[in-house]
Amino acid sequence: MTRLALLRHGPTEWNRLHRLQGRSDLPLSAEGRAQVAALHLPMEIAAYRWWSSPLQRCRETAELLARSVPDTPAIAIEPRLIEMSYGAWEGSTLEELRRRHGKQMEQWEAQGVDMSPPDGESPRAVQERLRPWLGELARDGRDSFAVVHKGVIRAIYALATGWSMVRKAPDRLFDDRLQIFTLDSSGLPAVQSLNVALAAADSDAGAAA
Repeated sequence: MTRLALLRHGPTEWNRLHRLQGRSDLPLSAEGRAQVAALHLPMEIAAYRWWSSPLQRCRETAELLARSVPDTPAIAIEPRLIEMSYGAWEGSTLEELRRRHGKQMEQWEAQGVDMSPPDGESPRAVQERLRPWLGELARDGRDSFAVVHKGVIRAIYALATGWSMVRKAPDRLFDDRLQIFTLDSSGLPAVQSLNVALAAADSDAGAAA
């Protein structure tokens, strides 16, 4: 089995404001950079293949983490790891969207993995663009670590668990912890370990996904 360890990027200013970022290419905030610098990866992660979404919040997170491990690993930028596009919703908060769209927003959210924002993409579309990459990792057979986005982690978690995204996830996923999956020979993920702590002084106060 091939292992895949995922970590969400550090916080940005829009994270602090609870705005949907999607493809909007924001850098880490000063607080976000400090939080990432305080994280400590398990030593075995240094030997994994390293990947990052092309968006700068992920690239910056990966580069900061790489400084803390011996023999700084090469970081491969993978376009298919980009965040789910929220289209016309980007820059808004969920509360704003619910006030603006009312019942229509309820109908959109009830679609779960098939919810597609105007001019955006659905979580199912995210899964479909990730499947070939997961298959490539499985065929390669080397364990991988990727700095990605909330939408990407949720899409892979849903593939692994069958979660429809209509209701709350069966597990609460924390942003500042590793979510570790195994891939079978076809690239289908299964949960190995969730919420693996990275910082020496980790607590449940981390922001939940």
